[in-house]
Amino acid sequence: MLRKSCAVMPTNDYHFIDRWRVEGDVREVADILEDAMSLPRWWGSVYFDVKEIEPGGEHGIGKIIRLRAGGWLPYTLSIDFRTTETRYPHGFTMNATGDLEGTGIWTFTQDGKFVDVTYDWTIRANKPIVQKLSFLLKPIFRSNHNWTMSRGEESLKLELMRRRVKSDKQVGSIPLPPKASLVVRLLGLDQSQR
Repeated sequence: MLRKSCAVMPTNDYHFIDRWRVEGDVREVADILEDAMSLPRWWGSVYFDVKEIEPGGEHGIGKIIRLRAGGWLPYTLSIDFRTTETRYPHGFTMNATGDLEGTGIWTFTQDGKFVDVTYDWTIRANKPIVQKLSFLLKPIFRSNHNWTMSRGEESLKLELMRRRVKSDKQVGSIPLPPKASLVVRLLGLDQSQR
């Protein structure tokens, strides 16, 4: 007798694959994304606080970073990321614990004068509001993720531009990175909690 098996994904499990294309060198991109402590400066629309818990080794192997992040929805997430693998300059892998639990894999591929960036993110939501409402609001939570990643691509392009300029005047001509969403700013959720 042939039995058909169907794996049921719990409603608070998510899998995202995001792709960006930025002008630059694969090492520039790797250096920026490996430097988690700088995230609030250049990707401040999403990352509000970063704290290094453990320093780790070369290219961050074993490093643990605690992040407080948000999207356009009126809540924040606390996540600890441990770098578990490096493929410098072609990417790295992190395990997440906290409000989100799972694995994130960054991959960087040089394509002429561009870098193709892929983020493969498989997670389970542990934050009570996301966990309890995922069955109903999964499309909205996906939209929130898409918003954060769109801000990330825009912010990375601006950061690459900033790093290449040769004078303060040129720096001043580059737009500031996007801000946190209006609702997050109004509620003060983007303020540092240090």
